[in-house]
Amino acid sequence: MLRQNLKIAFIHYHLKTGGVTTVLRQQVESLLDTCDLLVLSGDPPESPFPCDVVHIPGLAYDISGRNRMEPESVATAIIEAIHLKWNNGCDLVHVHNPTLKKNANFLKILNVLKERDLKLFLQIHDFAEDGRPLSYFAEEEYIQNCHYGVINSRDYNILLKTGLKKEGLHKIYNTITPFHFNAKDATLKSYVLYPVRAIRRKNIGEAILLSLFFKKSAPLVITLPPNSPADMNSYENWKTFVKENKLNVIFEAGLTHEFFDLVLSSDFLITTSITEGFGFSFLEPWTAKKYLWGRKLPDICQDFEKKSIRLNHLYTRLDVPMDWIDNDMLSYTWKSGIQKVCALFGATIDDISIKTAYEKATTNNVIDFGLLNEPFQKKIISTLLSVSANRKKLIRLNPFLSSPGSVSNKDELIQNNMDAVLFNYNQLKYREKLIGIYKKVVRDNVCQKIDKKILLSEFLNLNNFSLLKWCNNA
Repeated sequence: MLRQNLKIAFIHYHLKTGGVTTVLRQQVESLLDTCDLLVLSGDPPESPFPCDVVHIPGLAYDISGRNRMEPESVATAIIEAIHLKWNNGCDLVHVHNPTLKKNANFLKILNVLKERDLKLFLQIHDFAEDGRPLSYFAEEEYIQNCHYGVINSRDYNILLKTGLKKEGLHKIYNTITPFHFNAKDATLKSYVLYPVRAIRRKNIGEAILLSLFFKKSAPLVITLPPNSPADMNSYENWKTFVKENKLNVIFEAGLTHEFFDLVLSSDFLITTSITEGFGFSFLEPWTAKKYLWGRKLPDICQDFEKKSIRLNHLYTRLDVPMDWIDNDMLSYTWKSGIQKVCALFGATIDDISIKTAYEKATTNNVIDFGLLNEPFQKKIISTLLSVSANRKKLIRLNPFLSSPGSVSNKDELIQNNMDAVLFNYNQLKYREKLIGIYKKVVRDNVCQKIDKKILLSEFLNLNNFSLLKWCNNA
């Protein structure tokens, strides 16, 4: 293959197992045969990495009690590592998640690199403004006059509204690692799989609710526990709730079974997530010739549907009766939650707007289960379990509950979606896209900046407010 001779340095806070590290690894693997590559990371990789890696401690997450290195020193260490590999330096630096305040000096470090004439390409996977107030750079502007990249059309359109220009903003959809079919059968049989690390935004309560309607009382199998303290309390409470109510849910199956085996041996897969960046869960199951059922996220799935991936069989909301919960308590929790979030972001929203949004969310005396936090979700499930007639009432509100995982043309749908995923999200197209963006970054200077107030207002939108997403009340 003809080499592009581009010299690319990647920067990330760490190389621990997780979503962004997986994407970074896929980028490296896609480019290995065509570019010269170097990865600069705040923590060394947990497993062998496919290209040279240099450990720059000053890029790591902030840890209480550990002194931060001066931004100038960290930037100097980065530049020295780059010139140690390439005498004349690199063509550009590809930075992952530059707007998350996981390291309080990160923007300062990047600004020093920019001042020293390094070309920066800044790829955003997650926005602090999207429900992560503790990772928000409240006092600093985001890096100006650099090219940015995003992983979905929603974020692309939002950043255009904030002031970025089309010539300096790029869509870079992730690539998919297809499943292989040489895995042995798993020990478990006849179950429905939710293949996730059970963090709060994955909406585990809704997956548990769905399991009450599975045919032949098939168990719900959840693969992995969370690995962050912020999600652990919610997770442990769900495990206790399931045990107390003798529900047919198996947690942490991925710790004792191979992941591929679990996927290939399942009846079908589900997703109940209320927020995603890219949305791997809507693509990967089809490559295992498995059917996916559950909650659809329209603003994420629009990209997939434009590429002939059919997701109309998924539901967009799961309505539950307001008379199953305490309306006054929910109204109070809703208002106080919004006010708390606003305080953390330094924003304000008037009481009338909050009241109007709440009334809209509870129209027709129902509310979407995904808007509720864990205590209210547990109340809904408990009420559902307490009276047999409640089951029929919930099916009347949500007819899809009468036959979870069912569709008339399942085999044809699986084949269509598998073909579309493999055609549109393969490594070759990913490499071509990356190189095309890199050439623009190297060639074209841009003058642009992100208006942070507009960015926050786009995400902190009361029409999409969810207690589960924004407020940790587990």
